[in-house]
Amino acid sequence: MGQGAQIEVIDAILYGTKRFFEGVQDLAVFSVRMLAAVFRRPHYWRDIYEQTYFAGVGSLPVVLVSSFFAGQALALQFARQLRETGSESVLGTMMAIAVVRALGPDLTGMVVAARLASGYTAEIGSMKSTDQIDALTAFGTDPVSKLAAPRLIGIVIMLPLLTFIANTVQFLGGALMARFVAHVSLSLYWTQIREEMVFGTVLIGTVKPLTFAFIMAFVACWKGFASSGGTRGVGQATTESVVIASVLILIFDFILTRVIFALLHW
Repeated sequence: MGQGAQIEVIDAILYGTKRFFEGVQDLAVFSVRMLAAVFRRPHYWRDIYEQTYFAGVGSLPVVLVSSFFAGQALALQFARQLRETGSESVLGTMMAIAVVRALGPDLTGMVVAARLASGYTAEIGSMKSTDQIDALTAFGTDPVSKLAAPRLIGIVIMLPLLTFIANTVQFLGGALMARFVAHVSLSLYWTQIREEMVFGTVLIGTVKPLTFAFIMAFVACWKGFASSGGTRGVGQATTESVVIASVLILIFDFILTRVIFALLHW
């Protein structure tokens, strides 16, 4: 590799690093603006209701279907491995830990992110490309309070509820595998799940979806407001929104698990 090529590689690395930190800074500043807008009047209650309905009821079918089959697949894998050691009777315990602490929040977060992050970015980006956001500003309306804050409130309310529903459906899917594949008593299966609903498990299953909701709203609205270049730019921003939100969900999944485990001395 010649000296000129080496310089180009170094320049590309430095430029990419600069863009990364600029993006982190912009996201942090915009997130603070969104949080401030949530507590600042006026509150657009109709928009909040619409976004809550869109985030919750609109996402319910895909969450139900994906959770049911994911629960069956997980229980089937556990049953296969537990059979080798004759431990099928602890299937309910394994399902409770895996679903509430990991699979439920992660699967719901990823599925909802694919739907809502793309939708939020596309809607706001389209409004920006057609100068509707400038029109709101001209009429004295704060675009962040009008467009971003209701979406943040809606998803923060609904994602934990969707996760709870997803967990329940995954347990139901696992119950089918417990009954017809592992041949485990359903009363034993549900008793083990109930016994594993201790404080730490419930805490992890609650904190994760709340955190994922903030991540989705922050990233999706930020990319929408930052989009440029017309319809092509909106499409690129939409793709980046889903990718960034999905990656951050996985990163924070590990961070939250590690932190909570440390706090609980597990």
